[in-house]
Amino acid sequence: MRLNLILLAILTTLGLVSLSIGYTSIDAFSIWAALLGMGEPSTIIIAQDFRLPRTLLAALVGGALGLCGAALQGLLRNPLAEPGNIGVTSGAALGAVIALYFGFAALSPWALPAGAILGAGAVVVLIFLLASADGDTTALILAGVAISSIAMALTALAMNLSPNPWALGEIVYWLMGSVRDRSMADVMLASPFIMFGGALVLTTARGLDALVLGEATAHSLGVNLRSVRLRIIFGTALAVGGAVAVAGAIGFVGLIVPHVLRPFTGYVPSKLLLPSALGGAILLLAADTSIRALTQVTGSELYLGVFTALIGGPFFVYLVYRIRGGLF
Repeated sequence: MRLNLILLAILTTLGLVSLSIGYTSIDAFSIWAALLGMGEPSTIIIAQDFRLPRTLLAALVGGALGLCGAALQGLLRNPLAEPGNIGVTSGAALGAVIALYFGFAALSPWALPAGAILGAGAVVVLIFLLASADGDTTALILAGVAISSIAMALTALAMNLSPNPWALGEIVYWLMGSVRDRSMADVMLASPFIMFGGALVLTTARGLDALVLGEATAHSLGVNLRSVRLRIIFGTALAVGGAVAVAGAIGFVGLIVPHVLRPFTGYVPSKLLLPSALGGAILLLAADTSIRALTQVTGSELYLGVFTALIGGPFFVYLVYRIRGGLF
């Protein structure tokens, strides 16, 4: 409880900082007033129509990725599992790209999240089937890399064959990942999927604790393992699919956050879920805020997915090195 309160306080403070940073510098007091509809009209528009949606989306997407990363690591009993490096994010991105490529996204605003959710769900089911057959860590990671590569190859094929420059530009956007230029409509579109998916994942806390002791022991304790797996599969598909539908492919959040917070939760999976959601929100919001701060200096804005990859790539290498106990 104390850890959650600390993380919530950090998230709230960071949210205020995020709202204050942009092309036009606005102090925290003016931001609060603008969010309540008071102050200069231009400040109200900047705060409510531009900065608030971006801040909320960064927190929502980061929370979804952090939570699903912790759940997948517990379900697969694999310390390297997370939506990005086992192909879930790539599958969701491929689903979104298919919706864009065939024009479904232009027909309905629900087509994009539907495609992303179906893509994420298909990958989660495939990974789970592989995990059931062989729980070896190296094999699972290699399978995830293979699935991710296939999804990326199909995405590249769609880009190569795309006759529409607008669709090609949108596809590139989803591959890079970003929450800029988003509106409250995007927040309202993604929120139901992320919140419902996250709630499903949170209900598996007791089952994840039992899985630490092994499947046979968990079953003897009365845990319905099939229900736990299905809730994590569908919850992850909904949450990651909803996140990718509005922010594109963003990796490594679900890998970094659970590993950083696990020592503070006593290595108990059930106690790691909610802190991972808060930690993921903090990490992605901090990354997006840093990008905006750097943009004021450089004049060119990095994509959020690129920024997290620059952080997460070395962290992933470090984890592999630590797990293997050295280079050889």
